[in-house]
Amino acid sequence: MKYLLLGLFTGVTLFAGCQQNMPYDLVILNAQVYDGLGNEPILSDIAINGDTIAAIGKLKHGGKDTIDASGLAVAPGFIDLHTHIERLLQIPSASSHLRQGVTLTLGGPDGRSPWPFQPYLDSLAEVKLGPNVAYLVGHNTVRSNIMGLEDRKPTPAELTAMKAQIDTAMQAGAFGISTGLKYLPGAFSTVDEVIALSKVAASYGGIYTSHLREEGLGLIEGVQEAIQIAQEATIPVVLTHHKAIGLPMWGASKKTLAMVDSARAIGLDVMMDQYPYTASQTGISVLIPAWAMEGGIEKYRIRLNDKKTRSDIKAGVEFNILNDRGGGDLNRVQFGRVKWKPELEGKTLKDWAEMEGLQPTVSTGAELVMKAQENGGASCIFHVINEEDVQRIMQHPMAMVASDGSLVEPGDGHPHPRSYGTFPRVLGHYSRELGVIPMPEAIRKMTSLPAARLGLTNRGSIAVGSFADLVVFNPETIADKATFENPHQYPEGISYVIVNGIISVKPDGSIKTGAGRVLRKGFLD
Repeated sequence: MKYLLLGLFTGVTLFAGCQQNMPYDLVILNAQVYDGLGNEPILSDIAINGDTIAAIGKLKHGGKDTIDASGLAVAPGFIDLHTHIERLLQIPSASSHLRQGVTLTLGGPDGRSPWPFQPYLDSLAEVKLGPNVAYLVGHNTVRSNIMGLEDRKPTPAELTAMKAQIDTAMQAGAFGISTGLKYLPGAFSTVDEVIALSKVAASYGGIYTSHLREEGLGLIEGVQEAIQIAQEATIPVVLTHHKAIGLPMWGASKKTLAMVDSARAIGLDVMMDQYPYTASQTGISVLIPAWAMEGGIEKYRIRLNDKKTRSDIKAGVEFNILNDRGGGDLNRVQFGRVKWKPELEGKTLKDWAEMEGLQPTVSTGAELVMKAQENGGASCIFHVINEEDVQRIMQHPMAMVASDGSLVEPGDGHPHPRSYGTFPRVLGHYSRELGVIPMPEAIRKMTSLPAARLGLTNRGSIAVGSFADLVVFNPETIADKATFENPHQYPEGISYVIVNGIISVKPDGSIKTGAGRVLRKGFLD
């Protein structure tokens, strides 16, 4: 498959049917064209009619609009397989993704998705979107719909009801099922429950993506569980935002990647996605034992008022600060969004302790974590991933690039820089500067590989007849600018982003919305 399009780049104009005499709608001239399949770039022109690539090669005539891409590269639009686009109705441009070159974003990760499913997708179809969007159905959402936050197995009737909701979402166009087994209520589920629900998604050709049950001390067991689900549900699996969390697990990617290779060797379809950073971001509740949160925030507050129970909760938080996402250092926990105390945004758990006049000890940190959750929670950035693991996973041929980013706008909280810089960071920092992976391979991991995972044959590569989702960028200057200290910065080096044949981002950063579509599995897009 890698060389399928090699014939398109021979210098001869190729197209479907006879070359027309009328001008094309849009032509891109003199570009270094990366096909998305991992091949080296070839100097070529590209012609677009409507939403489709009409011709590739040396064009005999021009277009109504022209982009001179001399000195620039063109790649298929980037496909982000893990995005938190819950605010899409509020930020339909999805500018923080679109300006990275993302032309298709997959929502509903980590077990959380919109519900009711089809009405939500129908509402999006009426909105002028920036990129294309697609969705997974979330296991946590469905379990919560049927069982709330109860820590127990479902009854046969409840399992049947959950299966029915998965079935409804798949019929409505979901691309698969996601789980967040580290989060509530997914943490209360057994593997048998997840397998039963995944079989429903598999019957529609869907995929399974998983925030593993553990990414720290239980990482190996978490990967094994995902492999078991791949085998018993007969479903393609993505280990989503794959990483090794916490100092005790640094280097564990050697084993997890070997596990993926072993699974694939026996015919199981297991892949990964990854963001290119040494910090994760999630709710501060990840430091709190799951049992303490059963039943919701009010029951949690009641437990804190019981001396013995509070002591047990604190012991669990202290353990996680020392061994898991806390990284053994309060400086490694950085606040992102704190609605009830916005002055903490960008500060660390250590900073908060000192602001309160407290010693920044593990014990103090645990008390503050418990207090934060009691006040309504907070989003935090956890600096607990090893750079060697990041690079090792990135080099694996079955690892795709995905941001795990949220939709953000300048000045809105203190987000993880991945929301602005994931794809340019891989191309600029990891490919061009460090040489971790070659540029054609980096682009493959952002385009044809995720497209194939979704079962899309008409996106993710540059071919005549494919949808015209394209990124025009400067391979010598493309770079992420967002940092953990100053995250609200758009990347550099991306000149144009084209969605379904429409120029949606221009060199001045201006955005045109409305070209994006809601993609539904099994439906024509």
